Parts: sequence; C-alpha cells; structure tokens
Amino acid sequence: MPDSPSEPYDLAVIGAGPAGLAGAVTADELGLSVALLDAAGQTGGQYFRHPAPGLGAARPQALHHDWSAFAELRRRLRASDITHLAHHHVWTIQQHDDGPWTVHALTGADEGDTPVRVRARALLLATGAYERQLPFPGWTLPGVVGAGGAQAMLKSGLVLPGQRVVVAGSGPLLLAVASSLTTAGAHVPAVVEASGYLGYARRPLTLAANPHKLLEAAVHGTALLRHRIPLRTRSAVTEVHGTDRVEAVTVSRLDRDWRPLPGTGRRIACDALAVGHGLLPQTELATGLGCATRRTPDGTHALALDDLQETSVPGLWAAGETGGIGGWQLACAEGELAGIAAVARLRGRPALTGSRRVRDLARRRDRMRAFADTMAAAHAPGPGWTGWLTDDTDVCRCEEVTAGDIREAVTGLGARDARTVKLLTRAGMGWCQGRMCGAAVACLAAAGTAQGTVPPSAERRPLAVPVPLGALADQPAENDRTS
Repeated sequence: MPDSPSEPYDLAVIGAGPAGLAGAVTADELGLSVALLDAAGQTGGQYFRHPAPGLGAARPQALHHDWSAFAELRRRLRASDITHLAHHHVWTIQQHDDGPWTVHALTGADEGDTPVRVRARALLLATGAYERQLPFPGWTLPGVVGAGGAQAMLKSGLVLPGQRVVVAGSGPLLLAVASSLTTAGAHVPAVVEASGYLGYARRPLTLAANPHKLLEAAVHGTALLRHRIPLRTRSAVTEVHGTDRVEAVTVSRLDRDWRPLPGTGRRIACDALAVGHGLLPQTELATGLGCATRRTPDGTHALALDDLQETSVPGLWAAGETGGIGGWQLACAEGELAGIAAVARLRGRPALTGSRRVRDLARRRDRMRAFADTMAAAHAPGPGWTGWLTDDTDVCRCEEVTAGDIREAVTGLGARDARTVKLLTRAGMGWCQGRMCGAAVACLAAAGTAQGTVPPSAERRPLAVPVPLGALADQPAENDRTS
C-alpha cells in the first residue's frame, strides 16, 4: 500500500459488476493497491443486482442462476485490501504529463453532491451497459419500463412492474426477464421478439463451443413452456394503448427489415410492458479520453481492445460490456485478464502475460466473444423499425422532441447526423443526455444517407454524468489520494 494518503493507488477500477470485481480482486491478490469505485451501494452490477439488507430477502439468490460465482467474488473482495468506494459517480478522468490518473467523482446515494478525487497509476474501466430503447406510439405511458429495468426492479426491490406484463423487444435478455417475472408471480401474456433465432443456427461451431449458453436458453425456454407463455418472433409492439397507464398493446408482424406488415396488428390486454432492444456499451469515460472504438455486429460502438484488454490509450484497460455485450462470464474472464496485465505492467513482470493462466483466459474470452458477436448479429435492429413512428411520437422524452421534429430537421433543414439534429431540436440535451433516445435519433438522422442506421462514431463528452456547477467549483486539493 502507498505510504501516505497523498500517494496514488496502483489501480483504480471503475465499476463493481462482474468485470470490475474480477479485475480488482485479481490485481489485489497479485500485489497491487486497488480502489474499486461504483455508483451503487452494493457490488454486483446490473447482472448480480440484489435486494438491500433492509428488505429482509430470505433468498436473494432465487432470481439468479449463477449466485455461487458472485458469492465467491464477494468472498475474495472481503478478504482483500481493496478500498471499496460505493456511491461514487465518476464524471470524468484526467491525466497530466503522463503522471497518475485523476478520477473525479461525486459521492451520494443518488447522483451525488460531494466532489472527490481518486488518483491511480493505472485504470480499469468496467462501466457496463445500458438498454437500447426504440420508441413507438404510447411508449411514454406509465407502465412502460425497460426490460432490464423490470428485472432490476424485481432483483433489487422485489417489485413487479405490473401483474400482467408483456415482454417485448429483441435479444436473449427478454427470455430471462419473462422467466424472472413469472417466477415472481406475474402473468406474461406473450414474449414478443422482433428478430428470430435462425441467425444462431448459421454458426454451429460457435454454438458447440459455448454449451453453457445453450443450457441457459434451455432453462429459460423450459420456464416459458411451463407457464404456457407464447413466444412471437418477427413481431414487435408497435403501439401502446391507455389513458393514465398501460391498458393494452398492439403487436404487429414484421418483415425482415423490421417493417410492420399491414393488417397483422393484434391487441393484447396488459397493465405493463417491459421492452428493450439489447444493450449499448457505456463508453463515455473512455471515448472522452480518446480511446478508439470498433463497430459491433449490431451497429453499436464498443471499445477497441488488444489481446490483454488494453485500450488505445496506454495504462487504461477495459473489461466487460464496454468492449461489447457478452454476459457476466465473458466479463469475468476479461476482468481477470485486465487485472493480470495491469500487474505485469506496473510491477515489471512481463512473464505473467505469457502464463498458462493467461492463455486459458484468452481462449475462454475469444470463444465467448465469438458467441457474443453471433448474438449481436442475430438481434441487430432492422432499418424498417422507424416505420413504427408517427410524427407525433415522442423520441426524446426529456425535451419532448417528436419524430416529426427530427424528420423536419433532416428533410427541411438538411441535418445529416445526430449531432446536427441535436443542435436543431435539442434531442439528447435533457437529463439522460441521450441514453434513452440516442440510438433512435441517430437512426432518424441517418435515414436516406449512406451512413446506415447508426452514428458514424461514438460520442465524445467531457462529462460522463450530469454535474452541478457548484460541484465543479468546489474541487478538493490536487494532491488528495481520495477525499
């Protein structure tokens, strides 16, 4: 450990989900001083989210298939010398003259209000992902929640979004959400998947190399069969009905480009809708530092990483969903690899990176990453989804910008990218800073251009989360290790 509080940690890990936990405990066990920062009050990230002790949950593992792996990571954390900094909302990172990194955060249970700095010689970003939302008429009604949001409500608060919940969108998360909701007592009238599953069959070797994924699918599929939940593929919720909250949804069949087929709409009564179209890597901190990105098979942008998880910026590693969506097991393997690589660099032990442990981790990582790419390609949104939108459909909920406003910016004012649309309409300028509407705005902005349906590059922002001006003015002393 450093001799005094003014000395930096060896490694600061941002994010205490599976990737961050694996990287932190690995680096600690190999001799580094580690600070683990996370916005939440408990470790586990989104996947291993669990109820606070005050709720008195007797069996928090009931909604997890892999609780023993998380329990082992927590045991290693408790046995370590890691400084766990909960409720730390990191908003930017700086480095001056190749010296230590300075991590700027706000502390507090919600968005935080007290500024702190944490200094470290190296960084591991394990910031996870957030849901991709594609708007449709009625999606702002109370009772419409993200698919991942519904699962988070259940895992952390033991709360259901409703009693009769349609699960819709695209991606394997839908099956897990439907299974969890039914286990907790909700009725799920249908799981509505915009894509199909034939894309997986085109990669039989990748499937064969990842039998645990087939087992997960079988577990969730069995739950759907047991509860007699119909799975409607090549379909989407194209409208939500209700006055004060959700009362029903219209489900329409889609063509291969996700265009609704006329005359196929079917109304399903429900009191909630859990909807999500996959996940987006949360890369704002990294792209703000100039880290290179790569285009993923589903059109998003993830960090470009080398064989040992290092970004294009030396001394900055990343693991988990920041490098592409792939699940908790892939995240753990990448976190462990990154932790070992950081030790090898900081302690001058290059032989570590050629060890059998690293070779085995790299093979496991590559095998699971291949499956993740297959999954992303199978559930990539088709360009025709914008046909769901009427001109009065809100796209940016924070600023109440409609699809018609964005289309006018494109066709009438000449906007050809998401940034120009943002400047003309304020889409993405609200509290969420485009996390809810960014993908949709980019698709509408790119309509009719050669760019396709995604922005040409990842966003670069100096601030990763909203920061009060008072917090910017009230910065602690520069030589603080943490304060």
